[in-house]
Amino acid sequence: MANTTDLSLQTHYRACNLCEAICGLTITHKDGAIVSIAGDPADPFSRGHICPKAVALKDIYEDPNRLRRPMRRRGNDWQEIGWEQALDEVADRLRQVRDTHGPSAIGVYAGNPTVHNSGSFLGMPGFVKALGTRTVFSASSVDQFPHHFAAWQLFGHPLLMPVPDIDRTDFWLIMGGNPIASNGSIMTAPDVSTRLRAIQQRGGKVVVIDPRRTETAQRADEHYFIRPGTDVFLLLAMTQVLFAENLVNPGRITAIIDNIDMLRDAVTEYTPERVAPLTGVEPGTLRRLTQEFAGTSRAALYGRVGVSTQEFGGLCLWLINVLNLLTGHLDEPGGMLFSSPAIDLLVTRPGVPRPVYNKFNRFQSRVRGKAEFMGELPVACLAEEVETPGPGQIRAVVTSCGNPVLSTPNGRRLDQALAGLEFMVSVDIYMNETTRHADYILPPLTGVETANYDLTFHVLAIRNTSRYSEPMVPKPAGTLYDWEIFENLRLRLSDVPREEWALQNPAKTIDMGLRYGPYGSTGLSLDQLRDHPHGIDLGPLRSQLPDRLQTQDGRINAAPAIFLADLARAEAVLLATATPDASHPLLLISRRHLRDNNSWMHNAPVLVKGRNRCTLMLHPDDATRLGISTGQAVRVRSRVGEVELPADVTPDMMPGVVCMPHGYGHNRPGTRLDVAQQHAGASVNDLTDEAFADTLTGNAALSGVPVRVEGITPTYS
Repeated sequence: MANTTDLSLQTHYRACNLCEAICGLTITHKDGAIVSIAGDPADPFSRGHICPKAVALKDIYEDPNRLRRPMRRRGNDWQEIGWEQALDEVADRLRQVRDTHGPSAIGVYAGNPTVHNSGSFLGMPGFVKALGTRTVFSASSVDQFPHHFAAWQLFGHPLLMPVPDIDRTDFWLIMGGNPIASNGSIMTAPDVSTRLRAIQQRGGKVVVIDPRRTETAQRADEHYFIRPGTDVFLLLAMTQVLFAENLVNPGRITAIIDNIDMLRDAVTEYTPERVAPLTGVEPGTLRRLTQEFAGTSRAALYGRVGVSTQEFGGLCLWLINVLNLLTGHLDEPGGMLFSSPAIDLLVTRPGVPRPVYNKFNRFQSRVRGKAEFMGELPVACLAEEVETPGPGQIRAVVTSCGNPVLSTPNGRRLDQALAGLEFMVSVDIYMNETTRHADYILPPLTGVETANYDLTFHVLAIRNTSRYSEPMVPKPAGTLYDWEIFENLRLRLSDVPREEWALQNPAKTIDMGLRYGPYGSTGLSLDQLRDHPHGIDLGPLRSQLPDRLQTQDGRINAAPAIFLADLARAEAVLLATATPDASHPLLLISRRHLRDNNSWMHNAPVLVKGRNRCTLMLHPDDATRLGISTGQAVRVRSRVGEVELPADVTPDMMPGVVCMPHGYGHNRPGTRLDVAQQHAGASVNDLTDEAFADTLTGNAALSGVPVRVEGITPTYS
């Protein structure tokens, strides 16, 4: 049934774009009001599954706190103004900063939802190009640069990341990931719980290695604690076992792999016995898991946030890929496979040489000299680039659908830095902890009101599908889509005469991508997707190497020099810090919940109801030593700050490790959110350290932050 714009009772089909799972939705609505939201059983990918966040789309759509017209701040007062006035004034202020201080005096931050919305994803680059700035930041350097870095070094492009073929695997080893709560991450996989159970029902096994017994670990066959930040040593030891026990067999792609001997020499000293005191994983357990992984014909090793948000995230992701490669599980069914998306950003024409990807270290951040990657600087550098006087100082900031005060390391420092800017503008639907500093907030239409094609998450999906979502309702008067905001600003900042202005609708780009993509010869187009609102199934993932490689020589270097050089840093740093810091003896990690969506949606009643989820988890042994009980208020201190929140004593934590959820901390003044005080919580990023990062990739190190915990009151009221 095709979507229509009739405002009588209707059924609307679309994909939920709140997280990476892109589940199909069936939305019943009448006269512009949502009546119900359910899973779409005809969606070939999600098969009727949804999580609680999808139901909250109604709350977002109807939220009285949501901004619907441009807002301009004068002192502490806000006033609603018209779109033409807002766009003209914003463009004028940005132009003034650019003309006075240079284009890179304007910093740009893109939040996570940017890649969830094809309008922002396709509209924002033209605006940034018109600004001319190179001080660009995004959420990617918070949690996923190591994935892209390893993909670039091994396979030739940062977007060429293999995903676990979990529908056909018989051994799924998960490190630092909790896909039942995240719905998959850098692994688009709706209904992970059912898919995990299917592995077990066909006689397979799921193993989780994590400092916390997560929701996924509770469903797994085996779970093992690991000391935060030491995953690199566990992975090195697993690689050593493969060589020592003659388990190396890359299989079909052996002929295109170089420097395996160099890799063997690099890992020789990392025996299970040597790394056990650091990791907390017994040598016998490590050997057995490595043997089972290598000996299972269909197996996949998957690592996510826990291994990428640490001091050696780049090394971890390199080794995860290497372990899959050495055991014949790369580019094989049931292992790690590359997708074949309908819109393929990496497609090359026959006979045309592969372009060399070179977006690394072309320039550095001004204060600390951190390397650019993928056209971005590490967001951990943003506050200092705003604070530090001198040529190139950031004087203005543009944020797009992001809340870096809550989502980037040492958020309090950034909070203070933003308050001192000459100018700030935010493209956002809320006045939150970050956008409260803006001079203008430009709110786009969002969610069910917009058209969307998931350009990113089809690339990371465990099955090839394609789906286009039309707006549920006609565009209301006096509103703009996100791409229209960026296009209007681009044109105002360019030299194009006003009478020649023409907005570039992303729908045209999407249609061209479909027509000239891998399935274009079958007739796939935007019109065809509109005729199939449930989506189109394009089949399971398939082996594609060597053709899919983007390396210049069409080969895989198993031991890139840049990773081998970084091993010396890991050896020196981790051996020196094997003993906990006496002043900060515990290690802090973060977590997410199924009903959370990073730093927003905490004012959606359907999601925040129930008990307080912003608690500090700690092991009973640590609680006994500190005299802390469940429900008691505790103070957590790190090098950069402190927070208070209730304790949750649980054996699900590894001794010596404590855990907070990310995305909370809605207790700063000046926001317009109806977050109940009991759900405001504390921000874990008031504790994370902007100086604590992966030197190689620039990614923030949010896992394994040294902290001190003390009880401060008997109980929380």
